[in-house]
Amino acid sequence: MSIVVTGATGQLGRLTVEALLERGIDPAEVVATGRSVEKLADLAERGVRVERLDFDDVPASAPWLTTGDVLLLVSGSEVGKRVPQHTAVVELAQRAGVSRIVYTSAPAADDTTLVLAPEHAATERVIRASGLPFTFLRNGWYDENYLPAFEQAKAIGVVVGNAGDGRVASAPRADYAEAAAVVLSTDGHDDAVYELSGDVAWTLDDLAATFGDVLGREVTYQRLTAEQHRAALLEHGVPDEIAALLVAIDDNIADGLVAVTTGELTKLLGRPTVPLASTVKTWA
Repeated sequence: MSIVVTGATGQLGRLTVEALLERGIDPAEVVATGRSVEKLADLAERGVRVERLDFDDVPASAPWLTTGDVLLLVSGSEVGKRVPQHTAVVELAQRAGVSRIVYTSAPAADDTTLVLAPEHAATERVIRASGLPFTFLRNGWYDENYLPAFEQAKAIGVVVGNAGDGRVASAPRADYAEAAAVVLSTDGHDDAVYELSGDVAWTLDDLAATFGDVLGREVTYQRLTAEQHRAALLEHGVPDEIAALLVAIDDNIADGLVAVTTGELTKLLGRPTVPLASTVKTWA
């Protein structure tokens, strides 16, 4: 049996492979796949099998995906294309006879107005319909989503947004990757749905204060309306479609859709999630 990781050339997939190796999984039992295999050369040197998998060109069969394997389907990054891409991978997994699919989804994917959720909910339905055992990792917000905001704070001492007093229960990407490694390498997760989030839900005022502490300067949170935020993003060259998405996400935060602290990530990790301030210090 192998543990097969899609998107290993991306951030979460790569961190998951690293977490599997840190847990003592034999590199020969890990298959790291991605669109650009050359980016996985260092993993190959460590004994990991590396294979090409392009979500836009999924093969009818793959010798590296066989009966009994566990497959981590890391959700694609191309909004609007995810459902057909994910469906192609699920169908490949069906043909191969994998023992379980682990999918990185979104918070409360099938019962939320979160702007990013519909494609994840659709993918969950595809996986359920496949008849394969599954584990859904409904990952909450990543600390790293706010790295651009940190750079802005460093430059001008301001964090802007239309999230109001909404809270974000974030954790570093590495925590979610470690949880994925746990689920991939241990039993007892068949047909489980995990709502994963950081232990602490913070406001953008808290975020600004954390940035200020790390930078050693005053950083303030400037509350904008949705219209003001969109205009500011467009003024700074952000494409209209991306600007609309960012504003909608802040609206979701204001509505409390990513504020829930479930404790399930901590339970899988066997430790508290890494505090926001600890992550931000690594950016300075």
